[in-house]
Amino acid sequence: MRNPWADGPEFITQCPIKPGGSYTYRFNIEEQEGTLWWHAHSRWLRATVYGALIIRPPLSSPHYPFPVLPKREFTLLLGEWWDRNPMDVLNLAQFTGAAPNVSDAFTINGQPGDFYRCSSQETLRFLVGSGETVLLRVINSGLNQELFFGVANHKLTVVAADASYTKPFSTNVIMLGPGQTTDVLLTADQPPAHYYMAAHAYNSANAPFDNTTTTAILQYKDAPCVTTLQGKPQARAIPAQLPGFNDTATAAAFTAQIKSPSKVEVPLEVDEDLFFTVGLGLFNCTTPNTQRCQGPNGTRFTASINNVSFVFPRRNSIMQAYYQGTPAGVFTTDFPPVPPTTFDYTGNVSRGLWQPTRGTKAYKLKYKSKVQVILQDTSIVTTENHPMHLHGYEFYVVGTGIGNFNANKDTSSFNLIDPPRRNTIGTPPGGWIAIRFVADNPGVWLMHCHIDSHLFWGLAMVFLVENGEGHLQTVQSPPLDLPQC
Repeated sequence: MRNPWADGPEFITQCPIKPGGSYTYRFNIEEQEGTLWWHAHSRWLRATVYGALIIRPPLSSPHYPFPVLPKREFTLLLGEWWDRNPMDVLNLAQFTGAAPNVSDAFTINGQPGDFYRCSSQETLRFLVGSGETVLLRVINSGLNQELFFGVANHKLTVVAADASYTKPFSTNVIMLGPGQTTDVLLTADQPPAHYYMAAHAYNSANAPFDNTTTTAILQYKDAPCVTTLQGKPQARAIPAQLPGFNDTATAAAFTAQIKSPSKVEVPLEVDEDLFFTVGLGLFNCTTPNTQRCQGPNGTRFTASINNVSFVFPRRNSIMQAYYQGTPAGVFTTDFPPVPPTTFDYTGNVSRGLWQPTRGTKAYKLKYKSKVQVILQDTSIVTTENHPMHLHGYEFYVVGTGIGNFNANKDTSSFNLIDPPRRNTIGTPPGGWIAIRFVADNPGVWLMHCHIDSHLFWGLAMVFLVENGEGHLQTVQSPPLDLPQC
């Protein structure tokens, strides 16, 4: 709160930490508990630079508000692995304009598991006793892929998402977009054995994807072992059943079940009613099909919000330029509140609308303004589930639907009683999502798709939340060790 200097995205709230340099992030945890995570926010470095950030309940009320208290807990970081340096993968895509190569493996806590050519010796095992209930903190820290996750023959009870408690509900599978976290309870109520915990892609776009499966093993302490030829104790694990890669119905049904535990305070009236189209696009090349134009039909891939493809500054961060009163040449505050052209967003879009403009544009919000944002997916290039993440805030997801948002008809179905509180939410493929929040955290805050190939193509924008009155409503001074630009 009031401290964008501890947020991290390069050239948004700080310039990057230079090689060999250091910077200490200092911030207060205020009224949050649950599963979050930290990661690098510079180009594709977060492919390997990430970890869990778990905030436990305060000592004054140390118990979780769960139907059953867990005996133990395990943190599962779902990741993506490339056999090449991820920065080289990014650089190649930036040069050619084509889509980056997909990952070679998924991982659980850094280990791919049993179904890859050379990793089964190090497959992770999580030990449980029969009858025990355990808490699994599942984090999708993958770079570009939404994931289904499940445990063979075991039900999962969802109790939290993005560090906000939820109404508990039971499911066989969960779906997480990059950036999202989900806490589930699992009771070891099956015959003692070895059960696969598995994750594979949920692919909502008409695009190539990594179709491999990562595994770990849930091992009952009293499970029988078999001895292999090498004399090592080994047991075949029972396979997990995951949905099909393109099973949007299961993904949508899962997300729709997530609700706040009780009535919440959602803004009922809004001061800022914003409508953002989110999706991909193509830049036409003056000389198609050259080395630098390897996208569809000799173009270059891009992405945008409201037809503005976000360009990261290079000589100063937006927050520093704003704080110093020197925005010229760094950013402008004319981000459009609605698309420049109204069209059939999820229909057959004219090719004349596929090419966005480039810009580094922020949208200004008054302190404490009540904000609604409709995030509308488009069918330009392909419809897709875009996990949209807002820095500096949590928001309520008050509505969702398929097709084009219609304010006259759709607003009446909004859930203003117990909507889920999230920090990252996916747009349904060919649909829309509605979020609301109060702009009570001054500073510069990035909103972006958490699929990093889309982020570097420009699927991002910035909210500039103005200071309110007095010290407690004003951005803190920058720390002395803030990295130099």
